[in-house]
Amino acid sequence: MKKTIKKSWMIVSALTIGMAVFTPHQAEATTAKTTNEITVKAEQQIKGTIKSVYGDSITIKGKDGKNYYIGIQNFSDEQLAKMNLVEGQEISVEGSLVQDYSDFYTFDVYKKSLPKEITKKDLAKLEKLFNQTKKLEKEEKYDELEKINLEMDKITKPYILASWVPVSFEEFIEEYGFSEKNIVIKEKDKKQLKDIYQQWIKLEKSGKEENAQEKFDEFQKVLQPYIDALNPPLTFEEYILDLELDIPAGAMPKLKTLYNDAKKADKDNNDQLSEKLWGEFDEMINPYFKPLSFEDYLSNFEFEIKADDQKQLKKLYEEATALDKKGDYEKSNEKWDAIDKILNPYLEANKEILISASKVTINGKVYISKH
Repeated sequence: MKKTIKKSWMIVSALTIGMAVFTPHQAEATTAKTTNEITVKAEQQIKGTIKSVYGDSITIKGKDGKNYYIGIQNFSDEQLAKMNLVEGQEISVEGSLVQDYSDFYTFDVYKKSLPKEITKKDLAKLEKLFNQTKKLEKEEKYDELEKINLEMDKITKPYILASWVPVSFEEFIEEYGFSEKNIVIKEKDKKQLKDIYQQWIKLEKSGKEENAQEKFDEFQKVLQPYIDALNPPLTFEEYILDLELDIPAGAMPKLKTLYNDAKKADKDNNDQLSEKLWGEFDEMINPYFKPLSFEDYLSNFEFEIKADDQKQLKKLYEEATALDKKGDYEKSNEKWDAIDKILNPYLEANKEILISASKVTINGKVYISKH
């Protein structure tokens, strides 16, 4: 399968729930993307309609017909709450152009997640290290980046642990959602889990990371049967039934063996074997998937495509999906490449323009960013 333009599917392993990790680096750099070759003046005003809301960013369909991705990370949580951003609202934004999604994650944004008790001296150290991480990201020097991140963690962790107020054991267990499926933890196990949980908190608070991880693993081991009951793995028969595919009876035994072996590899944390087996399963089952109709495929794109291009795309799409069904991926990839060649100018022309907002006007109220 090629690119995001084509369909893809994956097997999702059973849900696992972990403890909080005490690092400030939760806003990872997004895969590099750049804006159109356009000129957007600093603090240019953009008016349009909100298409989607992602917490600290929104997308807008501008009145000029262009698509905008607006970073609103520089506004406080209180300001964002008052904005009450909702899809379909009219909005006006002033801001400056940025070239990459990772550019939204500035030191000021990073600083918002830090405890207020952190000293100016440590903030200065962090800012210097943060600027190094941005440089290393662009250079794709990930090993060096990881070392800098660890240096930053050493500075921030004492502050984070000092200000950390862990939830009670009862609240923590409730977050798993056992009660929603009437799963009751045995009193003996509950007592053991509570004791382990309290020990884990003490170890985390004292900065004994390795011992804390061992304690967390112990907690998970006791809890695992209940997690399995909460999210029972699908049997092969249940999985195939959900797919609603017309699979010949002769193909079922091999598919079932691959499925069960892959699930076992997942359980054993054998990532290499798991990837190999799921790949074989994917390759074997793919021919039985019915591809989207060309019309449904085309509906994924929000822009208009010229009639001549649509006609050519339909022919290529039907040829590509037919070749995929036969398993002739070498020839089908040539067709998908031809599809990409037609679509790329449209995708390029409709690429999101990235704007870091400094002023937002919505519902008649004006908000100025704090940074």
